[in-house]
Amino acid sequence: MAGIIVVFPKPEDSKAIKNLLVHNGYESVFNCTTGSKAITLADTLGEGVIISGYRMTDMPYTDILDNVEGRFEMLLVTSKQKLLEDNRGVAMVEMPIKVRDFLNSVELMQNNIYAKLRRKKRVVHQRTEEEQSVIDEAKSVLMEKNNMSENEAHRYIQKSAMDSGRTMVETAISVLKIMYKE
Repeated sequence: MAGIIVVFPKPEDSKAIKNLLVHNGYESVFNCTTGSKAITLADTLGEGVIISGYRMTDMPYTDILDNVEGRFEMLLVTSKQKLLEDNRGVAMVEMPIKVRDFLNSVELMQNNIYAKLRRKKRVVHQRTEEEQSVIDEAKSVLMEKNNMSENEAHRYIQKSAMDSGRTMVETAISVLKIMYKE
């Protein structure tokens, strides 16, 4: 689940930004005041956007970034002076926040995360030889005991897997367990 984590050292700052996001239609928005809590939330959520101040009480934003890089986009809210420093490719918004620019940045970052998730879903899982042999064995058993063609046995395993939300390998193992009990 993609979410938004707002982390600032002052609780009132993180709550204000969270409220701004929720008021503008964003869901799954979490706020905290320490980097360690932000990292824990990030591990729970998996991917999303982190909106951060420059330095929390326990660590700078760079430590958070090191722990979530690749899974989270980061938007740093900081002073103009800090904008000029090396930012490691992190998107930045200057304080005081211009609401429209801020919301546009968050939307762009969320779109990047969702695009990354869509690309990840498109990657086809390649079965190992062992996994394929389990599926082939289950098809053989179905063909022999239920008088199915190979195509029918394959479709049966595939449809059962889809209906139950399991993989074809898990379904094939179940078929083998059931058929060998008989």
